[in-house]
Amino acid sequence: MKRIGVLSDTHGTVPGQVYTFFKDCDEIWHAGDMGSGVLEELRGFKPLRAVYGNMDDFALRYEVPGTQLFACEGLRVMMTHIGGYPGHYPKEILKVLQHEKPDIFVCGHSHILKIMYDRDLNLLHINPGAAGRVGFHKVSTLVRFVVDGTPKDMEILDFDKFKVGE
Repeated sequence: MKRIGVLSDTHGTVPGQVYTFFKDCDEIWHAGDMGSGVLEELRGFKPLRAVYGNMDDFALRYEVPGTQLFACEGLRVMMTHIGGYPGHYPKEILKVLQHEKPDIFVCGHSHILKIMYDRDLNLLHINPGAAGRVGFHKVSTLVRFVVDGTPKDMEILDFDKFKVGE
């Protein structure tokens, strides 16, 4: 069993809420648009899996890939930044999803929290929304869940995006 914390679109700010909401997590997954300093800060807190986003600089792109495929407690996971959502995946993402057949697909970019099951591809789609201040969203969001043979115990924390340090 592993406890996972998921976030995206921090754009240079690690919300203080990460340290309390993810304190019991075994690892953190960041779905891109980290911004300056976030990679190092999160790596100092918990084991981290991350992908770069469209707003991340070349230094960060050198440190982390654009897409990750990995296993977590026997489940296949795919994570990328721009991934769409069930029924609305970009063509190139859909091809990879069909070929790799992940159990969990994590993406960011939209700044819109969306967790839904894709019956066509038999996967759980997770977009944790945006955790930072930058963007049109009014509320910042974090997601955590347990992987124990299946993803379960999904929890969401939302908070005022201008109070990300509290």
